[in-house]
Amino acid sequence: MKPTPPAPSVLTTAFYAFYDLHRPAYHAYAAARLPQEEAQLSVTQLFDLVAGNWTWLMTERCPSAWAWEEHTRAVARRAGRTSTPAEDAALLHDDLRLSIDRIAIITGAAPARVTALLAAARRICRPGS
Repeated sequence: MKPTPPAPSVLTTAFYAFYDLHRPAYHAYAAARLPQEEAQLSVTQLFDLVAGNWTWLMTERCPSAWAWEEHTRAVARRAGRTSTPAEDAALLHDDLRLSIDRIAIITGAAPARVTALLAAARRICRPGS
């Protein structure tokens, strides 16, 4: 028997919880890479995309990872430069002052992966150390 899909009110509440949890960090990331108006537009378009795909997205293993990938791709396109996951982790941690656990939540990566990306970023910044 196929499970009954959640009621629309549950999906709406879940979307707004996702939005409230992710939007501040997504905007800060975009604002660090783009002019303010571009950053705001990019984040607005991302959440329009997330909302439009919300029912499908809830079936995915890690909705945060999908949304983060879409977000970084859109920011890179607008900025004209693609950053590496290590650069992104360093920006989030060192510049935006997010904890490893918070970065893991918003990017959909395991905390151990975030830690490894930060270590890689530090090696790149200090070659020969």
